[in-house]
Amino acid sequence: MVTHVLENSTPPIPLLENGYSMFTRTELEIKTIQELRDLCRRYGLKPTGNAGYKTSYVTSLIAFPAIALNQMQEGRGLRRLSFEAFQNIGAALDQMNSPTDEQAALIKITMERRSLHPPQSWEQQKLLNLYIAKQKLEEVMYLLGE
Repeated sequence: MVTHVLENSTPPIPLLENGYSMFTRTELEIKTIQELRDLCRRYGLKPTGNAGYKTSYVTSLIAFPAIALNQMQEGRGLRRLSFEAFQNIGAALDQMNSPTDEQAALIKITMERRSLHPPQSWEQQKLLNLYIAKQKLEEVMYLLGE
């Protein structure tokens, strides 16, 4: 079994050697209908055909990875950003700029759960939120730039 790991993200994603399915047909066919139903529910899949037959669940569980990737390539459901949208995120990051030394210090102490008194504490929180939003946009650019 091969494992693909994204830096600082979710746990490793197991991939089968053949790359076509997350499950083997043999692995699924030894399960009961209830176990297959539970697997489908876990991943939000519907059985293909009559829910009274194991084959309906096995087919859905075998086929969903290829279907999902094909849907993305066809531009259905979750889609890649256009080049223009990608550039707009970059422009937003440029506009946000970088924190000054004093802002960076206030962000650090805010992350240590120390805060000013209101109403300055509200502005302090806005600064932290802006910094976190900038970090997330930078992460988006990194992930989509691959």
